[in-house]
Amino acid sequence: MIVANLPTAVPAWRRLLGPVLLMLTWDVAVTVAYMRGWLGFETITIQYTLYGTAVALFLGFMVNAAYARWWEARTLWGSITNHSRNLARQAVTLIDTDAPRARAGLVDELVRAQAAYVHVLRTSLRGQDTPPEFGRYLTADAAERAQAAANRPNAVLNHVGALVTEARKRDMIEQLPRVQMETTLSTLADAQGGLERIKNTPLPVQYRFLPSFFARTFAIVLPLAIVQDLQWLTPIGSGLVGMMYLVAVQVGKDLADPFSDDVHDVPMTAITRTIEIDVLETIGHRPPDKVTPRREVLW
Repeated sequence: MIVANLPTAVPAWRRLLGPVLLMLTWDVAVTVAYMRGWLGFETITIQYTLYGTAVALFLGFMVNAAYARWWEARTLWGSITNHSRNLARQAVTLIDTDAPRARAGLVDELVRAQAAYVHVLRTSLRGQDTPPEFGRYLTADAAERAQAAANRPNAVLNHVGALVTEARKRDMIEQLPRVQMETTLSTLADAQGGLERIKNTPLPVQYRFLPSFFARTFAIVLPLAIVQDLQWLTPIGSGLVGMMYLVAVQVGKDLADPFSDDVHDVPMTAITRTIEIDVLETIGHRPPDKVTPRREVLW
């Protein structure tokens, strides 16, 4: 996620460089051809204003739908952040570590497993290998079971639930507090399901193809429509307007996949590190450093 006031990061503009240069080349070619008399269409009137308005509506639908996906993903990660903190606090305050059948370290194991869960979920959404936190915070048996699972984040969350059940079996927690912790785990599972739904359900092809196609068609038609009025200034006028449409198309594409691990991504690395810091401090462990932006980008 770009945190600068202006999108100054080079990767943010790299995808637009080719289409913009191609569009400007076309604008210049149309202008030169008309000014030298190679094109003659004085009697042709192109209603580019009406066409441009229709294209703008298409682009508006696309960008709004893409931003809704991005914002929902960020909202779901906010829910995971809050309920991870809740789970750590509940483990510390509701589980009685002085109970006669208490097992030493169960609370620490549960909280550390929750720290591993958010990192595993992050890498799963980005299609990456398991992170270092996977082996750092999980026991060897739990890590082995999760590694063999088809859905590793869900396997880690199941391990957290099993620790809550074990605490109940050892009389370390009463039934009502156990239900409260299960409710927190259910909320985490719901948020994970929402994130996986966004990841596995792309923006409909109509939203992805039609706005892009019509915007590029408009960029081709525009210099033909205004060259009679602007003449040698056509590349400037047509280029600026066409670039606006191409930028809108690219914004929609960038926001449509909030887990693509690029500069427009939801900053899951920073979010998961924040969760890790908060839950480890709950059990008195020394947390790692906070993630900071690199070249005005927060990952």
